[in-house]
Amino acid sequence: MLRRKKRDKPGLVTVHTASGLLSAQVIKTKLESAGIPALLDYESAGVVLGITVDGLGEVRVMVPESLAEEARTLLVEEGEESIGLLESDGSEE
Repeated sequence: MLRRKKRDKPGLVTVHTASGLLSAQVIKTKLESAGIPALLDYESAGVVLGITVDGLGEVRVMVPESLAEEARTLLVEEGEESIGLLESDGSEE
């Protein structure tokens, strides 16, 4: 299985890992509407080719480290888990 090296972004923490850009954008918008800045980190090849195999289409939703717990709580409270948008919490420390 191909796994690419995790790229560190200083001061940012992954709060969710989505299997596609659309799900990640929904979650990013939800966070930003609550005043939590968010960044999407992904390989462009997965988006361009529409591939979500072997982590290629993986999109990490990242927030400032100081807001990570608040972001995770918001995502669970808002119910994304119940509609299948949250596959994992992204905590890979």
